[in-house]
Amino acid sequence: MKSFTKKAGGFALVSLGALFCFSLVVFFSTKTPGSAQTVFADTPAATALSSDSVSFLESMQKANRGITSMILPSVVTLDVKETKTVDSNSANNVPYFFFGAPQQGDNGDGSGNGQQRQYDSEGLGSGIIVRNTGKTFYVLTNQHVAGAANEINVQLNDGREFPGKLVGGDERKDIALVSFESDDKTIPVAKLGDSDAVQPGDIVFAVGSPLGYMASITQGIVSALGRQGPNDNINDFIQTDAAINQGNSGGPLVNIKGEVIGVNAWIASNTGGSQGLGFSIPINNVKKAIDDFISSGKIIYGWLGVSLVEPNKDILSSLALTGKKGALAQQLFIDSPADKGGVQPGDYVVSLNGKDVKNVDQLVRDVGDIEAGQTATFGVIRNGKAQDVKVKITQRDNTTVSDSSKLWPGFSPYPMTDEVRTQLKLDKKQKGLLVTGVQAKSAAAIMGLQSGDIIIKMNDKDVSELTDFYARLSDSSVKEIWYDVLRDGQTVATMKYKR
Repeated sequence: MKSFTKKAGGFALVSLGALFCFSLVVFFSTKTPGSAQTVFADTPAATALSSDSVSFLESMQKANRGITSMILPSVVTLDVKETKTVDSNSANNVPYFFFGAPQQGDNGDGSGNGQQRQYDSEGLGSGIIVRNTGKTFYVLTNQHVAGAANEINVQLNDGREFPGKLVGGDERKDIALVSFESDDKTIPVAKLGDSDAVQPGDIVFAVGSPLGYMASITQGIVSALGRQGPNDNINDFIQTDAAINQGNSGGPLVNIKGEVIGVNAWIASNTGGSQGLGFSIPINNVKKAIDDFISSGKIIYGWLGVSLVEPNKDILSSLALTGKKGALAQQLFIDSPADKGGVQPGDYVVSLNGKDVKNVDQLVRDVGDIEAGQTATFGVIRNGKAQDVKVKITQRDNTTVSDSSKLWPGFSPYPMTDEVRTQLKLDKKQKGLLVTGVQAKSAAAIMGLQSGDIIIKMNDKDVSELTDFYARLSDSSVKEIWYDVLRDGQTVATMKYKR
């Protein structure tokens, strides 16, 4: 302890001496003729900006004000109420801090014999006035904001409030349309831009009511394009670093012209707050949907009738398609437009009406935007050769789409890789195709195929690559299909299926 004190004292003396010497040097250097003089923060030299700089900043500020005054009057706040039904015994689902925890088995009315209860959930989101017809104004927002609402209150930027009505909603695109009535013809309608013209680096503004703070506007840039969304959403999102928080959902993403190029939908965050990862639905994805909602209350999708997948490198390699962009028609709905038009399972779709296909979601959106009755031209690669297939598109019907018994061949074949062999503990030289995703009531299920089977023969011929499988599947001269499969170390023959 004493030793430490002496060292500390010596160090202090040395430090004071060094500081004193440094002070003398600074003092004399400032007094030396011709040397630079000390400049303080309040002198004109430190605060003055050139007139060019001020003019530039004023121009930017003027532009920002112009965009704000242009877009804010057409952005609304949506106060929504939704009645939810939950398990009365689940403390995690019911907000008991509002209602008080019910007794075991209580259904909320005192009878004590119920298993569920209802409560009103309130939420806040944003919307964009996109259409005006007579006294009716239409507000575009997200499905997750207003799609299940029992009550909707529309509040304009100037504070006026109107009762809203849900016109229609769609989960696949996460958009909804709300209407309200007003005699005021001066209520502005937002101008919709062209989201296809957007590029990374573009300056954008996010507008809405984040965390309940109405009429908020933040600025940033487009960080990226073509981002994939959550769950089964088919949009390709615009990513932006403009601050987006809860309550911004349904509000617009605006370009420097004041045009709406996107609908703010979700954020990626570890905290629930903005971390510079906001995502907006490109406005071009939903322009047709606005008309569909107004005319029929729902989006009317065009239907091709194939099950599309995004092939990974193993599938592309087995199909000899490495490096090519597109969407694989892995399965086909029997008697669908695709079936009638000549599309085959295994066709690799690379274009639609001359437009290149980048991924599955893009193709699904583009097909969905084709009106029923129109004929579309699909560029496909089949058995290594490029060709065009013309298909007359029909209207998508959810009942038909969910009928797995119509899927052909009824399962998803996967190439035999070293990883597959290792996981299934197969011989390193084992050949064939792995059976995955057997659909209930489909041809594959009727034949007796099971997920995990290894197809080693198809109609008594060896099969080891997807090219072999799909070539034989599409052979019009083959009237029946059967497989020899390896199952639990034994070779088993499936039933024959007449196509």
